[in-house]
Amino acid sequence: MYAIVNIAGQQTKVEANKFVYANRLAGNVGDAVELGNALLTDDNGTISVGAPTLDVAVKGTIVAHVQGDKVLVFKKKRRKGYKKLNGHRQQFTKVLINSIG
Repeated sequence: MYAIVNIAGQQTKVEANKFVYANRLAGNVGDAVELGNALLTDDNGTISVGAPTLDVAVKGTIVAHVQGDKVLVFKKKRRKGYKKLNGHRQQFTKVLINSIG
């Protein structure tokens, strides 16, 4: 069984007993979190599509707050002596999906 849920403005496919990386969520490590706004569920071939959402509870546990890989942004204007290098690391939350339904 899997579900497509809306987590912090992004649609994510979640399955029970698997990890999901979502944009930073409020809460501490070990807290239970309920992800609402299920858009679609699939239960062994039986697909349910919401209009716009379904009444399905997706429950998970926050495992860790992590950072993504570094992205370098380099700007340059030729012949002007202008160079700028910025780095960015996105903040993520690692969530273990406990149950769907």
